[in-house]
Amino acid sequence: MAQFMALVLGEPRQGIYANAAIGKAGHFTTAPEISQIFGELVGLCLVQAWLDQGQPAPFVLAEAGPGRGTLMADLLRAARTVPDFLAAAELHLIETSAPLRTLQAECLARVSPGLQPHFHAGLDTLPVDRPLFLVANEFLDALPIHQFVRTESGWRERVVALDETGSFVFATGQVVPAPSDDPELDFLEASPAREAWMQALAARLANRPGLGLLIDYGDLALKGETLQALRHHQRAHPLDDPGSADLSSHVAFAPLAIAARRAGCTVHGPVTQAAFLAALGGAARLARLQRALPSAAASLAAGYERLTHAAEMGVLFKAMAVTGRQALPPPGFASSEPPVEKEG
Repeated sequence: MAQFMALVLGEPRQGIYANAAIGKAGHFTTAPEISQIFGELVGLCLVQAWLDQGQPAPFVLAEAGPGRGTLMADLLRAARTVPDFLAAAELHLIETSAPLRTLQAECLARVSPGLQPHFHAGLDTLPVDRPLFLVANEFLDALPIHQFVRTESGWRERVVALDETGSFVFATGQVVPAPSDDPELDFLEASPAREAWMQALAARLANRPGLGLLIDYGDLALKGETLQALRHHQRAHPLDDPGSADLSSHVAFAPLAIAARRAGCTVHGPVTQAAFLAALGGAARLARLQRALPSAAASLAAGYERLTHAAEMGVLFKAMAVTGRQALPPPGFASSEPPVEKEG
């Protein structure tokens, strides 16, 4: 499943990210595309964390999976209130899609023409000689997962195979060591790729100023299947016409928190997206925008409600931050070190 997912999403010619698949004309819409408030508040979070950690200069301002560039554009616009932050920032974007890189560069050129982005295929090529402040929104959910099924003969990894007609189908592979000792569990998803990515990020943050802000849908721990496919904003079968629909799965935050701590970092959250945005002053920002743009008051309110309502994105989506041991909790996180050790 992990190999199939990686190919469907990342194959350079036919993968879903070979095209600009985000937004109303694509397959899915992310929070920055719904409301400018999201990116603005994320920007103020990073700015305040930078101030709290001594205003290191220069520093790497990075985003993993920048989409169309909307989040970073809103972040930079909000950061104008602290010019020293922008003066010290070196902009780096982790993006593998050539079409999306073009969109991102064009978007950011309109907002901050003097801050040209450096593009990377992964974390490993980001500069290592300066502090890192990184945001990743709906990035982890697209990293590949493995799926395991309990059968009469033991646990087996789910694989993608071909049936007699040449169509893709789910099948079970060889018996594997039990991925869980929970007797009530008969299906499990795991993502070593996510944990490795988190460990690499935490290694960058452990002994210096910096912040990793991760926002995605999921929970501390997960049970059952969460793999999903979206084609033009509609649910689709994950194996139907590969490359024509986006694949993702819910994020289990507990293994990520454990990986970050093992690398020497402090974990803040996760908290719900609703609580995170509220703590950053989302309601006040909405009110201010509505006063400035009374003709758009209703649409602004609708967008913010979609981000924060429990029946929309407010509870399903979580925010988690990772810092070095000596750093203050970032804005939006009242406390640190959630009780997830037992999940490991």
